[in-house]
Amino acid sequence: MKTIFTIAFILHMLAIIGILSLLLHQAFKSPRKLSGGVLHSALTALVAGVVMVGTWTTAKPDEELNHTKIGVKLLIVLVILIIGYANVKKPELKKNTWLTLIGLTVLNIIIATSWK
Repeated sequence: MKTIFTIAFILHMLAIIGILSLLLHQAFKSPRKLSGGVLHSALTALVAGVVMVGTWTTAKPDEELNHTKIGVKLLIVLVILIIGYANVKKPELKKNTWLTLIGLTVLNIIIATSWK
């Protein structure tokens, strides 16, 4: 189970990096268009996160899982997915929507690294 947890952790990190890098790639483009890769990365992060939560007790028996942190991170990824699916077929991504997606992704990273 530790191996599965580690693989899920690596996939989760790569998926979050994928979301952020694909959004930042649109920084100087005009018009901005939401890449389908953002949605794929968000779904990968969601699935990998669920796998990590499911294997937590066997992979890390000495550590207790912070359910509040996991719940907040889950909500943030779901909001990213909802906003993404609402804007994926639009010809142009509004600047406020783009900034919101970046802000939510950065917030998710901050929560993951600082909240115990």
